[in-house]
Amino acid sequence: MSIDKESDIAANLQIGPTSLGMVRIYIEGDGVELPLDFDPEEAEEIAEELQAAAEAAREMMKDSKGKKR
Repeated sequence: MSIDKESDIAANLQIGPTSLGMVRIYIEGDGVELPLDFDPEEAEEIAEELQAAAEAAREMMKDSKGKKR
């Protein structure tokens, strides 16, 4: 599956600090539990990537609204 392909898979996402000073992204869905731990610097890099992707998606939405169907 590519990142740009739609999916019907549903999952829950939780993000928070661990007792060991890591940042955990916890994904749970359809019989899968996936805890992903990152040091704070890695977590900040991921946050920056999420912000950049959100901004790009927002721009794509603006561009698609201006096009005729």
